[in-house]
Parts: sequence; structure tokens; C-alpha cells
Amino acid sequence: MRCIMVMFDSLNRHMLPPYAPDTWVHAPNFRRLAERAATFSTSYVCSMPCMPARRDLHTGRPNFLHCPWGPLEPFDDSVPQMLQEAGVYTHLCSDHYHYWEDGGATYHGRYSSWEFYRGQEGDPHIGQVADPDVPENLNQKGRRSDWVNRPFQRREADLPQSRTFEAGCRFIEANAGQDDWFLQIECFDPHEPFVSNRRYQDLYPSDYDGPLFDWPSYGPVRETPEQVAEVRRNYAALVSKCDASLGDVLDLMDRHRMWDDTMLVLWTDHGFLLGEHGGYAKNWPPLYEELSHTPFFVWDPRSPGAAGQTRSALVQPAIDLGPTLLGLFGQEPTERMRGHDLAGVVAGDRPVRDAAIFGYHGNRVNVTDGRHVYYRTCRTPDNQPLNAYTLLPTAMRGYKGRLPEAGLADAFSFTRGMPTLRLPAGGNISQPVEGDVGDLLYDLLADPKQENPLEDAEVVERLSGRMAALMAECEAPPEQFERMGLSR
Repeated sequence: MRCIMVMFDSLNRHMLPPYAPDTWVHAPNFRRLAERAATFSTSYVCSMPCMPARRDLHTGRPNFLHCPWGPLEPFDDSVPQMLQEAGVYTHLCSDHYHYWEDGGATYHGRYSSWEFYRGQEGDPHIGQVADPDVPENLNQKGRRSDWVNRPFQRREADLPQSRTFEAGCRFIEANAGQDDWFLQIECFDPHEPFVSNRRYQDLYPSDYDGPLFDWPSYGPVRETPEQVAEVRRNYAALVSKCDASLGDVLDLMDRHRMWDDTMLVLWTDHGFLLGEHGGYAKNWPPLYEELSHTPFFVWDPRSPGAAGQTRSALVQPAIDLGPTLLGLFGQEPTERMRGHDLAGVVAGDRPVRDAAIFGYHGNRVNVTDGRHVYYRTCRTPDNQPLNAYTLLPTAMRGYKGRLPEAGLADAFSFTRGMPTLRLPAGGNISQPVEGDVGDLLYDLLADPKQENPLEDAEVVERLSGRMAALMAECEAPPEQFERMGLSR
């Protein structure tokens, strides 16, 4: 058996043809994939954002209740490493440069081999002392290194996404005749900045003649409707490039007749607001459906009848894919994992959970049963107490928490007897969220665009109870219950 996992970052479910048949986004290969795979209609995030989701993938358990952005810990399970130890060759092709920063540096070494292609999001890899040429633009999040990189990415072949998928396709070509391997093709796109080429931009004709706008701020929309339309157009163009890259993988599956013995998975860590709910991006707003309800496709050669079918069971790819991959290769999940093998969901839509929790460390804790979603805010002053539990206190760049105040915490069962540092959490994770609107409850069947918050004490009580129970299953520290006003 083999498996190819295609992972995108910030891919919006509600803009893809299999989920929105009347979408204006050109993505024929996503439609082609849906004809061959099971399409999951109730797929949700778990830990947010980028590296927390990847830690979930490796460990098969939520980590957002214990720690913010950070590396794999010494006590963590790693599914790619477990597969490697079981005789499965694992390979990572990625341009997701956070793997090579302080807070992600322990992930790629868990694979048998890996390839990294630089240049995304202002990745500082080109040395240039002179100031770069910067065009007139509305980009609120742009970095100097991004403008240094862009002149070196003018050809489509030079873009990091192109090079990443070329490497993945090269691996498939070289190993199509071999057995027992797992390939992870992981692309940073369509994460901002939304940089593509004329080939894809021309799919979306526009009369816009204003400043360049392909990197929106993380906050409320302040631009004109024409400028919002322009940034959405640039996002759509990048999704179309992702679609073309996916097509290359599908072509190889066809050419080498791999559908009989190769699982194909496509998922994303989260979505991205492009003006919906009056905002851009992620991190600061509630985890609306555009952010938390994600696209997810699985072709499992053991269940050929699932091709072209929709699966409605509530799933969380970030924690479910680890046990699913282990099961594919005849391995068992560890007792520390909280995700589920999705083989039965693919085969017959067998439910694996009745509710799912998700969120950012130190922000709201959220729960859905697939019908309702409940976003619960902090109940304590200044969002305290709040701690991070870690043996590797690195953040995205640099170090996390207030290290001089660190103490030693008792071991959790999932730390395998290892005590951790307990770091008082500071910085953005302990600050009120901009535009905080308190608790929110939505009926997703009656109000899929989340335009009218629901008031229903009975549903809130039921979902709060499930939230507390799921937190307890994850061994959430006591202060998380205190912060959320929940009983353990």
C-alpha cells in the first residue's frame, strides 16, 4: 500500500466547485478529485493555526489546550516516524517555511527524507543589503524580504509551489513501482501573499487599476469594495494555480494506474476570511465557518464504492489522519491519540464522534456537533490563569511565555512520565480579541452563513457539557476549565 497526502494552507472550502457548484473560482481538478474520492461535508479544524495543526497531525491529539505554536515535543508521538519505524518509507516535499523556524524545527526530521523549497511569505533566504523596489501597494502585512524575493519568482517554474509539486511528482515517478511508502506534498499556498502568474490571473478579468493588493491585514476590512474584490481575485488566481498542481498529481495517478493500491488524501489546516463577517484572515475573529469548516477528500482503494460519494460524519483531519494512516499500513494508534481511523467513514459514513472541540491556545474554546457551533469566551479577568506546558519553549520565531517565571509541572499521561515547564502565557494569546463579541451560538442548518446568532439555553448547556467532557478527555489543565467557566 502507498499513500499520497496533498496539503494546502488556508484553502477555502466555500470557494471550491465540489462544495459550491456555482462558485466563480476556476478549479476543475478539485471537481475531478471529487469524482474519484469521498468528499467530506462535515470536516473541522482542531488546533490552530499552522504549526499547531501539524503537531495534531503527527500526534493524533489536540494540543491547543496545553500549548500555542511550537515544535514537536520529546514526548510526542509522530505518525511519520512511527510509519518509518514500521518499514514504511516517508518523504516530505514542502515550501512551508515555518518548518525551518524556531517553532517548527523538529518536524521534518521525523521523515525518512525531506525536500524544502524556499521563498514563501517573505521567507528571508536571499541576501540583499540594498532596499528592494516596492510598488505602490495596499499590503498591510508585507515584509521587506517578500519584496526582495519577488523578482526571483517571476517565472511560474520559480514559484515555491511549482518547485514543491515538481519534487512530489518526481518522487511519484521514481517510486510508482515500489510499495510501502507515504508521500506528503505540502504547499504553503493559497496562504497570503496571494502571488501567482498571469496565466491564472487572466482567468479573472478585472477593470481594477489601483495599487497592488495581495496581502490583506489581519483585522477588519477598511478598503473599498473594489479593493476587496481585487484581493479576492488574487486569492482565486492562487487557488487556480493550486488546482493545476493537483491536476499534475491526478495525472500521475492515472498514468501509473495507482488508484488500485494508493490512498490519496487532500486537506488543509484552516480557511481564510476574505471580507466575510467584515474581516480578513484568521487569529483575531471567532472561528467562523469560513475558517473552521474545511475541505477534505479521501480516496481509499479499499473502498472503491466511495468514489464520488459524500460523507457527512463529523471528522477532524488534523487528529484523524494519523490513526487513519497507521491503519492503512497495518499499525495501531497509541493510547495517547484521540483521533479516529476514518476507514469506516470512507467505506460507509460510520460516525466516529458526536462533537468536536477546536481553537487557539488562550483564545475561545469552540465546539460543534455538526448542526450547531458554539464559540465560548473567557470568563476570568485578563484571560488568566493561562499557562503553556512544554519542554521546548520556542515560538514561531524566538521563545514563548515568560521564561524567568517558569516552573516545573507534573507530567500528563501523554507526556510519558516527563514533567514539563509551566510557562505563564503572555503576549497576544492573553490579550482580548479585537472586536470580541462574547459567546456565539449558530444553527448551521438554518443559518449557514452565520448571520443571526442563536439564543438557546438548552443547546448551550448541552454543548458546554460536551466541551467540558472533551477537554477532560484531552487532560486539559485545570486553569483552562477555570478560564472557560466550566466544571471538570
